[in-house]
Amino acid sequence: MGFLKEFKEFAIKGNVMDLAVGVIIGAAFGKIIDSIVKDLVMPLVSAVIGQPDFSNLYVVLKGDVPAGTPLAEAQKIKDTAIFAYGNFITVAINFLLLALVIFIMVKAINAMKRKEEAVAPPKAPSSTEVLLTEIRDELKKKN
Repeated sequence: MGFLKEFKEFAIKGNVMDLAVGVIIGAAFGKIIDSIVKDLVMPLVSAVIGQPDFSNLYVVLKGDVPAGTPLAEAQKIKDTAIFAYGNFITVAINFLLLALVIFIMVKAINAMKRKEEAVAPPKAPSSTEVLLTEIRDELKKKN
């Protein structure tokens, strides 16, 4: 029974719930970034470079693969070694955009926090601090 109680306390703690919410929001945020890359960035890149889909970019290292064969079919051909770098490019672009967006968000949040700290009036000392200050002052007078 102690194990269940301990697990319940662990699962209901704020940090675990915050982490769960963060993971869920992170997954949704990842889908947004994927859409940004697929629907906004890649068309711009394809307009400049001329190839809209990086996922089929590969180099045949060993074997015979007819020119223009899609990657999925090329990988099925027996006795071939294929260096498929296109999907890596897409994933790298996703990562860079995600890191950039998170950096901008953290920077904005930190700026808002600094602004709130600058606007907030100084906190009045607690009753304990006032009492300790009085005791310190009295001790100084006696010395």
